[in-house]
Amino acid sequence: MMFRSLRLFNYRTWFTGALISNVGAWMQSTALSWTVLTVLTANDATAVGINMALQFGPQLLLVPVSGLIADKYDRRKVLLVTQSAMGLLALILGVVVTAGVVELWHVQLFALAFGIVQAFDMPARQAFVSELVGQDDIGNAVALNSASFHGARLVGPAVAGVLIALVAPGPVFLINALTFIAMLVALMRIRTSELQPSPRGAKGFGDIVQGFRYVRKRGDLLIVFAMAFILGTFGLNFPIYISTMTSVEYQAEADTFGVLSSAMAIGSVTGALLAARSARPRWTFIIGGIGLFVLACAFAAVAPHIIVFGVALVVAGFTAQLFMTNANAMVQLTSAPEMRGRVMALYGAVFMGGTPIGAPIVGWVADAWGPRAGIMVASVTCLVAFALGAVWWIKARRDDRMSRTGTLTLPPATESVDVVK
Repeated sequence: MMFRSLRLFNYRTWFTGALISNVGAWMQSTALSWTVLTVLTANDATAVGINMALQFGPQLLLVPVSGLIADKYDRRKVLLVTQSAMGLLALILGVVVTAGVVELWHVQLFALAFGIVQAFDMPARQAFVSELVGQDDIGNAVALNSASFHGARLVGPAVAGVLIALVAPGPVFLINALTFIAMLVALMRIRTSELQPSPRGAKGFGDIVQGFRYVRKRGDLLIVFAMAFILGTFGLNFPIYISTMTSVEYQAEADTFGVLSSAMAIGSVTGALLAARSARPRWTFIIGGIGLFVLACAFAAVAPHIIVFGVALVVAGFTAQLFMTNANAMVQLTSAPEMRGRVMALYGAVFMGGTPIGAPIVGWVADAWGPRAGIMVASVTCLVAFALGAVWWIKARRDDRMSRTGTLTLPPATESVDVVK
């Protein structure tokens, strides 16, 4: 059943809070990119890329510590701290922008601080899902989380675009700060007696290296991490792609930017819901998803009209989500429970930690050769990721390591998984 995880009180509570908070997050992301691109600079895509690098860079640098904390401490309490801190940061930025005293370095400092907190939030949040639903429903819960995140993208960017056009960017950040209250209330309402906590596999800093060793021995994880790194580094810089295509190529305004961002979310939600129907993640969706994403980006790069570009974004969102949802669920399901926090921290680091490398490069390409060239960078690099995954998949099928449909075959939930059967 597509929505089976919602039968659980704890997951319903979490899902509701996350949905409200995600709307605010997408509003903030839209306002941040547009403010840097059009208010603080003269359509400087490189500046947008640097801002993204500052926000996602800490996930790569802090991965040893963030994963350790997710495995050592109560994840619910960790999330209460991180969500409170991110809400406070959004409030401060909103006040600065609304007061009309914002400068580029203010936004960059906010992006760095937000990224540091997010580095600790991400692995704890990802691993906490298994405590909410248990081993059997992890795949479904991950898919519904993605549907929530990208469903909010249908609303957030469009609302932010209208507010920016009618009022100013400042109120968007203030509204986002308020949405963190929903997540905090949800965390406090969760019934701790119904949680299914994982065994704590980390006691001190000496345990950090175990996460690296565990992943190094898992060929299936390594190939997913490699594909995710390429996609996250060069493929998912859509704040740059959409904002520059909107303002430079099509000469449109902030409200159009918001609508185009929401259009991509239509495909993302569809991809997440499709993944939610499967009891187990599928390699056919992982490999095929990124292969089709390559074609979608090429289509977007040559789109002659803004409507055609919007259609390409829908396809790109759908195909990218097929990969992301199935890859995330595969990593969680096949990782030993006591290692899950550190593994998810590493996954988050390679997935989003490459942004400090890719975003400035893509921004520079867009400035030098135009937005269409920037999008082609995504298509060409992700073609390499598709080739890596396809070669591994063919070999794995030959070795009979998965079913004919490409669905993972998992051992009983009580066992720690060292290899994919």
